[in-house]
Amino acid sequence: MATILRDIAPETDPLDGMSLPGWLYFDPEFFEAEKKAFLRAAPQVVCHESEIAAPGEWRSLDYLGESVIVIRGDDGVVRAFSNVCRHRGSRLVDGAGGCTKVLTCPYHAWSYARDGRLIGVPHRNEYPGLRTEDYGLFPVALENWHGFLFVTLEPGAPSVGEMMASYESEVTPYRFEGLRVMGRVTLRPRPLNWKTIADNYSDHLHIPVGHPGLTRLFERNYRIEAGKHVDRMEGDLVEKNSANPSERAYQRLLPRIEHLPESHQRKWLYYKLFPNVAFDIYPDQVDFMQFLPVSATETVIREISYAIPDEQREMTAARHLNWRINRRVNAEDTELITRVQLGMQSSSYKPGPLGTSEVCLRSFARKLRGLIPEARLASPPPPGWVSRR
Repeated sequence: MATILRDIAPETDPLDGMSLPGWLYFDPEFFEAEKKAFLRAAPQVVCHESEIAAPGEWRSLDYLGESVIVIRGDDGVVRAFSNVCRHRGSRLVDGAGGCTKVLTCPYHAWSYARDGRLIGVPHRNEYPGLRTEDYGLFPVALENWHGFLFVTLEPGAPSVGEMMASYESEVTPYRFEGLRVMGRVTLRPRPLNWKTIADNYSDHLHIPVGHPGLTRLFERNYRIEAGKHVDRMEGDLVEKNSANPSERAYQRLLPRIEHLPESHQRKWLYYKLFPNVAFDIYPDQVDFMQFLPVSATETVIREISYAIPDEQREMTAARHLNWRINRRVNAEDTELITRVQLGMQSSSYKPGPLGTSEVCLRSFARKLRGLIPEARLASPPPPGWVSRR
């Protein structure tokens, strides 16, 4: 059955153009299937390389029950390791980041060099035949994409470079490598399935309904496209002054960015990498956002902002106004997607049609049905179906 379902072509698939069934947004077993099928293999952004510029500086990421450390070694090389001591499994470090000369376990004081080598074992005589070279920290796959550091728990997904290859010429002028962090990582727990958030990020039809501020800034000038691995959205700021003071000030104060082409001077650009990492790219700054799944009905939104250093007063003001505008947008989205999550959990919900312009949602549904054929079913299979796959 699974093979037949996978082989259905979009042009002949009766479900193509239909939303996903509601049970996918709250069923614990489907969440387990997602982890096995693609979530564990999906590249996850940890930080920008400039945040760990000196030897010993590290940042961490918690994802799907795993904790990963990204740290710069004494040789200048950045590496990623599982945040787990090789002795008894204790977490080595706590928090989002720091700097250390040696990674020392707080349980039994086994210690590791900045390159992951085991270099200290108290009571060494109690471990006859111990080969320290066999007990270094467990390495995690790491990718540096334009200065952003991504980790992958297991193989199976394309690299970020491969996913974003067709947009390379558009991204390059933004000089991601020269970005520097603004503020700290924000974690926003939400009682939502990660797909509820991811769907909304790529949904354009809700903008004129639920985001009056974005509608004032873009009017009807908002476009979307769906690639194989990436959804791309964009809006160009209109010349008409907004009636909102913050938006009007942003329109007026946003300075010209010399390294950007004319077409992108006043463009707000968004990329969502399947399945759960997004970049908001503005002329004045760049934000990343992750929808980190915790359970079938819990997600942590993780985000932080970066910018090219610029001391112009106009730029400082524009970045503050950007923050104000988008905090309002986030609040609006939170209310909207909370309504959707509640509706998905209702037994009365049945999949509805997707409009011809809803290309990103169509693409996402198609991916889910291809990766997990049970996503085609109107209701969950009998309990235990994930273990029997």
